[in-house]
Amino acid sequence: MITVRIRFRKVGEAAYISLLDLQRVFHRILKRSGLPVYYTQGFNPHIYLSFACPLSLGQESICECCEVKTEAENQDFSRWREALQPLMPKGIEITRIGPAVNKVGEIDHAEYTVTVPASAAPALEEYNAASSAPVFKKSKRGKKELDLKEYLPHLDYSPCEEGLQFSFTLPCGSGEAPNLNPALLLGYLQQKSEIPPWLCSVMRTQLYTKNNEEFC
Repeated sequence: MITVRIRFRKVGEAAYISLLDLQRVFHRILKRSGLPVYYTQGFNPHIYLSFACPLSLGQESICECCEVKTEAENQDFSRWREALQPLMPKGIEITRIGPAVNKVGEIDHAEYTVTVPASAAPALEEYNAASSAPVFKKSKRGKKELDLKEYLPHLDYSPCEEGLQFSFTLPCGSGEAPNLNPALLLGYLQQKSEIPPWLCSVMRTQLYTKNNEEFC
């Protein structure tokens, strides 16, 4: 049994495809492709399919991935890409398909690039000058207060065509540190300044392991 990792970009309109709908899309496309993917056993067999660290609705990524399994050996993964890409919705582009190297549980942190309007500059300066930046993280167990400054002590931003842009890393995955969504930072900045949410964008650019190696 081989675990196959499908790497893809999820940008533009595709950022508004929810995880549940994305799962449905991939299930249908894999069935239509005729590729030798593994089906679970039992009364209602379905394709084994899992996504690593799903994004929040509206966020883009150039490093998304999902996994399927196959019992077929010596696969030509270029043929997989040729079979799948024409069936993908607009905004989803397959970048690489091959045997999984790392386990999903090895994901430790992710890198993001955020774009905000130029009017957010005072809020960014206020954040950098603050000694703490308390936010509430929601979970199934309720709300938990966190200090963003523990994870993002300083934001170095620079001008771009859309306004201002900055990059940072946050804990991601199933490690000891809490899985933090960059929307927590945007929410904090929007509280400090009237920043229109529709002028802000989040792009996940890379996933890393605990050893700071690219997840692949």
